[in-house]
Formats: sequence, structure tokens, C-alpha cells
Amino acid sequence: MTDDIMKKTKDRMGKTIETFRKELSSIRTGRASAALVENIHIDYYGTSVPLKQVANISTPESKQIAIQPYDKGAVTAIDKALQQADLGAMPKVEGTLIRVILPQMTEERRRDLVKTIKKHSEEAKVAIRNIRRDSIDEVKTQKDSKKFTEDQVKHFDQEIQKLTDNEISGIDKLVVLKEKEVMEV
Repeated sequence: MTDDIMKKTKDRMGKTIETFRKELSSIRTGRASAALVENIHIDYYGTSVPLKQVANISTPESKQIAIQPYDKGAVTAIDKALQQADLGAMPKVEGTLIRVILPQMTEERRRDLVKTIKKHSEEAKVAIRNIRRDSIDEVKTQKDSKKFTEDQVKHFDQEIQKLTDNEISGIDKLVVLKEKEVMEV
């Protein structure tokens, strides 16, 4: 029974880590990446959809993102969404092609991004701890209904704490790598 709870806990923590990785990939580093814009939502005929569903996104140069909408009618909606996205660069519309040329980041902007990274990491850590708490509560509830012994509950608590510590250490490693990438000139 604790194996089922442990498996469910690992799955939930894995999803939290994956969400954190996606958040990190959308944070700008020194070079252009499609991940910076692909999840920006645009108003496409009254429906909010991610940019990657309505346009081809490429990076022809290290400081440039090119966006080619599948539908010519979406150009103005994409342009508007990009302007509101706080990318640190304004999009240029060239017919049906939209270019976003990313300027060199200032030291101050890099420090702000590091703060954002740390904020996201704290949110991910809190989510991991909440998952740990939920799992421990579930086992304690079952212990009260005499499905587990006190020793089994203690062993489970130790295992779940090891898993939690491992996941939080993984988050810290991701933060260090992303921080290094952002601060690189």
C-alpha cells in the first residue's frame, strides 16, 4: 500500500519538476530561443491560444526570433501579444513575418532574471513540500484506520523525506545552471 502512495508521490513531484523546467526555459538568457515566445498566449479569433499553435517559430540568428504565422490574419494579434509580453524587445512586422531582435541584456536585467529564477524555484520547492505533506497525511490517515503499523509509518516518513530532499537538490542544481547561463555575457 505504501508503494502505491510512494509511486503517486514520485509522479506528482516529477510533474512539478517538469513544470519548473518549462518555466526556466521561458526565461531569457543571452541568446534567442523559441521557448521565449512559444507559450505566449494570443487572442486568435476570440480564443486564447499559445503562439506555437498559430505560427512557425525559428531563430535564424543568435539574437533574433522569427515568427511566421500560418494565417495572415493573426499577424496583428501576435504583434500585440508580443508587445505585452515584456520580452525586453519590440517586435517588427515585415509583411507576414514578425521579427523580434533581442538587445544585449544589461547587468541590472540579468540580476532581475536571477531573482525571477529564484522566485520560481521557491514556488517549486513549496509545491514539492506540499506533495510530501499530503503523502504523509495520507499514510497517517491509513495508520489511524489500522492499515499500517507505527514502524511502517516511520519508515515511509524517512523514504518520503529522502525523495523530497533529492527533488529539492535537483531544483537547486537547475537554478545554479540557469543562473550561470543568465549571468554569462
